[in-house]
Formats: sequence, C-alpha cells, structure tokens
Amino acid sequence: MKLAITGSTGNMGQEVMKQLCSLDGVEKIKLLSRSKKRIKKLLKTIKPLKDRIEVIIGSSADPEVCEKLVRGADYVVNMGAVIPPTSDFNPRAAVAANETGAARIVEAIERITENQPKLIHISTMALYGNRNHRHPWGRVGDPLLVSPFDVYAVTKLRGEFTVLESKIQKWAVIRQTAMLHDNMLSDNMSDGLMFHTCFNAPLEWATAHDSGVLIRNILQKDSECDLGDKFWKKCFNLGGGAVNRLTGYDTLNDGFKIIGGSAKDFFDPYYNATRNFHGLWFSDGEVLNDMFGYLSQSASDYWRHIAKLHPIYALGKIVPKSIIRSAAIKRLFKNYNSPAYWAKHGDEDRLTAYFGGRDKYESLPKKWSEFDLLVENRADGEDIDYEELRRTPTEIDYGFDFFKSDDEITQADLESVAAAHGGKLLSDDFETGDMYKAMKWQTQDGEVFEANAYTVLRAGHWYNPVYKEYVWDFDRLVKKDRIWAQIWYDSHDKDENCTYRLDSDFKVVADKRGNE
Repeated sequence: MKLAITGSTGNMGQEVMKQLCSLDGVEKIKLLSRSKKRIKKLLKTIKPLKDRIEVIIGSSADPEVCEKLVRGADYVVNMGAVIPPTSDFNPRAAVAANETGAARIVEAIERITENQPKLIHISTMALYGNRNHRHPWGRVGDPLLVSPFDVYAVTKLRGEFTVLESKIQKWAVIRQTAMLHDNMLSDNMSDGLMFHTCFNAPLEWATAHDSGVLIRNILQKDSECDLGDKFWKKCFNLGGGAVNRLTGYDTLNDGFKIIGGSAKDFFDPYYNATRNFHGLWFSDGEVLNDMFGYLSQSASDYWRHIAKLHPIYALGKIVPKSIIRSAAIKRLFKNYNSPAYWAKHGDEDRLTAYFGGRDKYESLPKKWSEFDLLVENRADGEDIDYEELRRTPTEIDYGFDFFKSDDEITQADLESVAAAHGGKLLSDDFETGDMYKAMKWQTQDGEVFEANAYTVLRAGHWYNPVYKEYVWDFDRLVKKDRIWAQIWYDSHDKDENCTYRLDSDFKVVADKRGNE
C-alpha cells in the first residue's frame, strides 16, 4: 500500500500517522508539508515508519507539487486545512489550503488514467452553519448555510464541491465534527474565537485519536477488500456518538472543571455570541462507526487526558477565580476576534451576524440567573427537555423522500428539490438512479450551474453567491427557498434583510441593512 498524505502535522494528521505505525502492508508514505520544522518534529513520533516516508516540502496549491505527491499512490488522504483562528487572520492561507489545494489535488489525480489513486477528503461540519435547539440534529444532505464571515467554512465548502463533482473514480468525503485534541486549550485561550461558541449550540465531539483510528481502519479494510459503492463516491459525517453530544456551555464547563471551576465562574452570559456559530448533532453519525468501529473515547476521557497531560492546570484550583477571569478571559476582550472588540470599534456587521444587532448584544443578561441555558432546560424563553432533545432527532423537509434508495431517485425528485430551493432543473434526461450524471440547474436568481444529483440531493449543495464570492445573502435567498428557510429562521428573524460581504482583501464591506 502506497499513501500520499496532506495535513500530517495537523491535530488530526498526527493521530493518523501514529495509527499508521500499526497498519500492515504500508510500503511508502509521501507526506506533503509547508513546514520543515513541524515535519521534523512529527517524524520523531513515528519512528516505525521512518524508512518508508518521503517528505515533500511545498504547498498543495502548487500543481507540480500535487503531481509529485499523488503519482504512484494507491490512496490520497487530504487532511490539509487552515482552520480558525488562523483562517480568520490569514484568510489567504485558508484559500490556498482548503479551496485551491483541494482543486489541485483533484486535478492531479484526474490526470492519472491507469491505477488511479483513491481519494479520502476530510471536510467539516462547519458547512452546516449555525444550529440551535429548534433543529439541533442534522445529516448529510442537510442545507449548507455557512455562517457569515466564516472564511474557513466557505473555502472548505468550495473544496468539497470540487471533490464531489470530480472525475475521480473512487473518492469519499468525510465531514469531521468538532474535534478534541491536545492543543485545543492553548489554541483557544490565545484568541477571541472562544467567544464565538454559543452557550446553547449543539456540539458533537470526537477525539483526534478516534479520528485517526477511523482513517487507519478505512485503509485497512479497503486494502483487504474493496469497500465498493457503500463507501466510495459517498459523503459521511464523522460523529462522536451519543455520549459526546453536548452544548457549547457543557464543553466550556467541563474544561474549567480541570481548574476547579465552572463556566459560570469565568464567563458572564453576554460574553459569547448567540448565533452564527457552527455545530450540530448527527442523526447519521453512527454510519461510519458501524462500518469501521473507530469510537472508543468520550469527552470525559479527553478532559481526564488533558488534566494528566498538563498537570500545571491543577494549580488553577488555588488561584482566585477573579484573577483567572481577568488574566485568561477578559484580556481577550481586546482581541479583534471578540464581540467586546467589535462593540468598542463599531463593527456593526459582525454584531448583526453574531447577535442580530447591537441592541440585542447590549440587552443580553448580565447575570446567569437571567439567562436561559439549554442544559438547564430553557432556551429563548421556552421550556425544553434537554435530555429528551438529545435522544430524539429532529427532521426537516428535503423537498423529496430523502429515505428513498439512490436507485429509486427519479427526474421528478430532482425537479421537486430544485423547486423547493426556488429554482429549476434544466436538464430533462435524468435516468432513474443515475446519481452521478452531470445535470444543469437554475437558481432562483437565474444563474445556471452544473452538479450531479448526488451533490445536490445527498450532499446538500445548492449554488449561491458564496460559491464564487465572499457574499452571504441568505436573508434574501431564504424568502424563496423553503429548504433553507427551515434552518435559517431558527436563529434569524423573517424581517431581517442583511447581506454580509468581504472584499478582495477580506475586509468587511458595509451594506445598507434594514427590515422588510
């Protein structure tokens, strides 16, 4: 087995490499990295593979580098990505890795006509955008309403679309859920990104270790016996299981227990965004685990691991909580990525995107006793049975019978989905069950795009301005799109009329906004 891997020095990639040390039949691994320093550090942790590794220093955005990477490989595992907060302050790097890099890898594989490598492409649950208690559950096929100003999600959306529409004979897309990894605390304590986590947002976690086991098991099983169409040319959610379905508040609270406190000890309810996050629970999250048996760790296991890995955190138990709040949390109010910074510097666009406007931001409760927490069975003034919500998946209308098998999908199904999006199916030659035939569609704006039925019906893609520009125009589009409206209006008012834009330098472009 010959492998080509991007993202090997990332949080998921390092765990994949550790797991590959015990995989039989690996003849050679090509690793693509931009950093000699990071790859050198990685090699020290995977000594059993040392003699079988070839390092390629370069960027996946470079066609020649990608050609060298994939040539002769049996499998290409594309984990390379620039994620938040790096994608927020270096969006061009996100474009290069998440969008251009994915396209160049696809093109390099497509040029191989004999013994073409199989591609495993790691995407992200960030594509689904914001969820709350009204529709906390989702599956592959749900609307992809990437959150305004989330360059990471947009570039991953475009990269995934390229894979889905490629001519590669065997590909698989895996949407990674929120991932617990060894560097999570240090990464999040250095940036205002932590304030983007909505306290009531549904989050399904998986550990980096379990994600690494998944990739190892996929490679092992397919090398022993081709997995066929139950896996290849399919899109999956990488879930963490029932025990790992939590909320933003749960997650923060569990983390602060390491230093003897709680989220309420260190945060006030007005610190964090109330929408425009990305997270959900997967109603199809068991599919991959049933196939590959990769889940073994819970969020509780993770926090015990972190406490053992970083015993210095235990010193927090003897430090006054007010000092920790000031030194570790409130200092980040000055960071450009925090709501407090936006409010101070007049960034009304982000206040609107993340809260619904300055007035809603400023009117947030200052005391926890006045804030509705989903984990305490309240949200947005409603009584909610949190445990029942965690047990019972919510469903939406997909515009067709989603639970039909692929070989039952008809032209009428495609037409119905297009109409539900406010558009049209222009092609009239769909043959029942031919899910990968290129079809022409028209959006509600009259734009024509090409995509196969699988991409639209099974993977949830529907063309809109964000596929080519950094323009989030969902307030307008959902007024005629009944599939999107089901999710968008869970956290947006029907009279909102906002368009969010970034210019060519990734700066906010102010739009006139108002109500209809």
